[in-house]
Amino acid sequence: MRLSLAVFAAVAFASFAHAEDEKTKILLCYTKPDHPYATHMYEFECRLLAKCLEQTEGIETIIVQDWPEDEATLEGVKSIVYYSRPAGDIVLHPARRDKFKQLMKDGVGLVCIHWATGSNEANAPDWTAALGGWFKRPPCGLKTTTSKLTQTDVDHPVFRGWQDYDLRDEFYLDLRFHEDTQPLMTVEVNGKQQVVAWAIERKDSDAGRSFGTTLGHFHDNFQIPSFRRAIVNGILWTAHVEVPEGGAPVKLEEADWTLPPKSN
Repeated sequence: MRLSLAVFAAVAFASFAHAEDEKTKILLCYTKPDHPYATHMYEFECRLLAKCLEQTEGIETIIVQDWPEDEATLEGVKSIVYYSRPAGDIVLHPARRDKFKQLMKDGVGLVCIHWATGSNEANAPDWTAALGGWFKRPPCGLKTTTSKLTQTDVDHPVFRGWQDYDLRDEFYLDLRFHEDTQPLMTVEVNGKQQVVAWAIERKDSDAGRSFGTTLGHFHDNFQIPSFRRAIVNGILWTAHVEVPEGGAPVKLEEADWTLPPKSN
């Protein structure tokens, strides 16, 4: 009996250790501040999103600036998220290009928020293939206004747990998209429907998924549960995590989204 209990305990411990190893790792990357306070709060919003993501069982988040100093950090990562300056210029830098393209080929997910959807023109072809969309001004434009955020495919997991609503943001206009990209959200600006979120299942990879959104200029928008849920749903989808029918949990307290005092 004692032996049986010992064996049972050993098996249970091994199963627990294996479950710990099975955590879905999501890497969130930010860059140094480059916009007025309360806009483009890259690091703060990455930490906010990490708090939301870890409310889904089995999710582990890692937060870094720019790119991991130790590439061992990338081992086992299921999705890479950028809220930053143009991420295409970061990941397609000559020092990182080969590693990034291999990660994409291996099926690692990719998510870019707001300005992170951008790259320079030289990187545009590779960046569009990876993310599904490309922003640069010019040729693209932008306008800050209020418009109804409209879902284009209610069956996509990104839309679970929230409905269309009015949103004030800095909307990017006339992006360039890959032919396989699926538009997910639109707004009307100057009488024209503009795609502000999209998804792509990358054919040149091992089941790789990407989600991009140009929303996210203002910190205030991250206080909106539907806004957070859409982004967190998108991140989970790229990591091949099943999004709950009611959407991902994104509960936060006021203290979580209250910005620290502005430094002089």
